[in-house]
Amino acid sequence: MDPNQNLTIDTENGQVEESTKPCSDGSVCGYDSLHQLLSANLKPHLFQEVNRILLGLNCAKALETNSVPESAKALSSEHDFDLQAFCFHADKELLREPRIVRVGLIQNSIAVPTTAHFLDQKRAIFGKLKPIIDAAGVSGVNILCLQEAWTMPFAFCTREKRWCEFAEPVDGESTQFLQDLARKHNMVIISPILERDVNHGETLWNTAVIIGNHGNIIGKHRKNHIPRVGDFNESTYYMEGNTGHPVFETAYGKIAVNICYGRHHPLNWLAFGLNGAEIVFNPSATVGELSEPMWPIEARNAAIANSYFVGSINRVGTEVFPNPFTSGDGKPQHADFGHFYGSSYFSAPDAACTPSLSRHRDGLLISDMDLNLCRQIKDKWGFRMTARYELYADLLDRYLKPDFEPQVIADPMLHKKSA
Repeated sequence: MDPNQNLTIDTENGQVEESTKPCSDGSVCGYDSLHQLLSANLKPHLFQEVNRILLGLNCAKALETNSVPESAKALSSEHDFDLQAFCFHADKELLREPRIVRVGLIQNSIAVPTTAHFLDQKRAIFGKLKPIIDAAGVSGVNILCLQEAWTMPFAFCTREKRWCEFAEPVDGESTQFLQDLARKHNMVIISPILERDVNHGETLWNTAVIIGNHGNIIGKHRKNHIPRVGDFNESTYYMEGNTGHPVFETAYGKIAVNICYGRHHPLNWLAFGLNGAEIVFNPSATVGELSEPMWPIEARNAAIANSYFVGSINRVGTEVFPNPFTSGDGKPQHADFGHFYGSSYFSAPDAACTPSLSRHRDGLLISDMDLNLCRQIKDKWGFRMTARYELYADLLDRYLKPDFEPQVIADPMLHKKSA
């Protein structure tokens, strides 16, 4: 099938036909998301059943949508960003009041071409993000997370060192910009940046800065896992993180940040859970050809396995760079990394998840979540009590030794010669 062709779903006879409408804008057959495609093309009763299977149920019911203020809708319309809101419930308890927190995710494309002056690029992205952050603020969002390396294009594919100019200290310009907004909206903001560690030889790190609702810096976490696949040449720029798996206790709950590639490592998710996280954010930058089938699965699995909420964010658009670059796959040189497909979403510990934001538009996703659900699911499934951490620890301890031998029991008849 031509990649520029689309599928047309015939809901009368179940057949799938090819159409020739181009999808160069990053949409799914002209729709913002898979959820919109299914909603528009399936009869209501069929869509309801498909929705139940794809998105799960929250407290045995379909996930509820939430209302947002007219002022937020006006900002969405004026600045052309997708705006969606949902609500995760928990069962009513007799000894605890509900612990409801409103959480937001922002996905966005860059604001000006990568050929623009770096200062213009940075100022433009600040200007682009401010109305979206304000929309979160007027909507009452308590905790807001931005995408990975939000202050710059995702230039790590190029291996050109000049992009290091975007790096800044933890208390640098982008943090100061967000501190004002955090104070204005009484909102915790997670800001993933390229950090320049001025106290340690100006080493670079991929870092998430946690800004408190009073505008204070609560702390930071540095990306634990760096990809070495395709055009992800991030090891050219920064080191694996050295901050462990910190959980930050904020005014609104205990949060952690699993930056991008860390979502492929189950033990990384586990460690944040063992440290008590109630919400883990996964700010990312990933392209469709490489990872899209994995995107709806990994974070949702982590939410289930670790009994916490997860907010997954991916940037949007195709970023074209001035100088072509090559990969180690033998393909011709190219000037772009591929299409960042957005599709940000929330997952809950009971396996429910929200529909995703658009594949090709900026967006703000908001969700109310009752954090009581975390303990309720722990009680229901007992994963913490049934896990065998001592067995895993013993295996890992032996695995790290040079003389490790895998525990493999071979069939004694496997290599026996027949008579």
